[in-house]
Amino acid sequence: MFRTSYPKIFQMNILIKSAKIIAPNQSYNQQVKDILIIDGKISKIEDHIKPEIEIKEISLDNLHVSQGWFDCSVSFGEPGFEDRETIENGLNTAALSGYTAVAVNPNTQPVADTNADIGFIKSKGADKATSLYPIAALTSLSHGVDLAELFDMKNAGAVAYGDYQKPIENPNLLKIALQYTQNFDGLVLSFPMESKVIGKGVVNEGITSTKLGLKGIPALSEELQIVRDLFILEYTGGKLHIPTISTKLSVELIKQAKDKGLDVSCSVALANLILNESELEDFDTNYKLLPPLREEADRKALVEGVKHGVIDLVTTDHNPIDVENKNVEFDHALYGTIGLEASFGLLLQEFPLEKVIKILTSGKERFAIPQEEIAVGNKANISLFNPDSSYEFSKSDILSFSKNCAYTGKQVKGKTYGIIANNRIALKSSLSK
Repeated sequence: MFRTSYPKIFQMNILIKSAKIIAPNQSYNQQVKDILIIDGKISKIEDHIKPEIEIKEISLDNLHVSQGWFDCSVSFGEPGFEDRETIENGLNTAALSGYTAVAVNPNTQPVADTNADIGFIKSKGADKATSLYPIAALTSLSHGVDLAELFDMKNAGAVAYGDYQKPIENPNLLKIALQYTQNFDGLVLSFPMESKVIGKGVVNEGITSTKLGLKGIPALSEELQIVRDLFILEYTGGKLHIPTISTKLSVELIKQAKDKGLDVSCSVALANLILNESELEDFDTNYKLLPPLREEADRKALVEGVKHGVIDLVTTDHNPIDVENKNVEFDHALYGTIGLEASFGLLLQEFPLEKVIKILTSGKERFAIPQEEIAVGNKANISLFNPDSSYEFSKSDILSFSKNCAYTGKQVKGKTYGIIANNRIALKSSLSK
């Protein structure tokens, strides 16, 4: 099986030369500076720094930097689906895609529903450039019947609780979860899908599904669940996150809830922000996603939701699927696409650079993850990139073990070099000396 070679990872003192800092609303924004990093901390930020000790110098074409990027929803497969992606290669992929932190879904076998499971995942992700933060299953075995060991898993390192791409069908279970997690400031995730409305649907319900002869997933299935969840949140209090919304009305519902003062956040998947259901015409299973690709009007509403802050986070929803579960009839293929590698270049096609950096650096606080600005005295947690490189994204750009990518052949703008974080450098091998 093809395996991506790992980047050179260094642990030493570093001098970043002539980097343009993109840090919206911070003091060094849009300034070109040298950045000296000693023992993992930023020691100096000046126009020109001449090192007085042995140093590793980083000087790259059109180098831009920002504080480290965060993705709130990725899947790596391990344990159970290592053929799709291991934690090691997943974190390597994230690092070379510019991400210094990722929240990892319990999309595994077995699912992470005990403190021992969380401890295993944390241990597998230790001592890497990209930090791994586990999302624990909300219910035992993700079966939606009994709450899992939420408090114990928080103590083991879980940052949130949710059954990946599975709705909480029992409204009383969500009520109890929101009440219980208030005791330790826990964040509950509720996937917005009413399963009885979906039935056997596989794509967005509409003209395209009718034309292709595929069963539809109506927008109603998402919106009904969101309305229910918001009513429960208003009753119970607590912290609710609604992952990967996909319709125009969903954006409006979230806005109304925020205007009421409810403690709710939401995310949108990169695919729903960039693509629409027209991609389905060739029955390519790489476009079989959950939530499904919707109409262009929905996509535009999601873009506006991001621009105006109604949508809090954009996630790649990176989900490697093995070829045996994608190279089948559309109805039988598994949902999911990888997306870490293409995310920066795709977002730059839709938003200006400063907004893209705001998108990529948002959300850590919601998941109780520390955020380090680029400032003297702070730990170095930095993403390195070139925003002006336009190219066609191809299979050669994919670092994941699985190649189920909805973005192959798409035009992108901007390339990532890697990251500096956790007193390590992860650079693409062609750049490492």
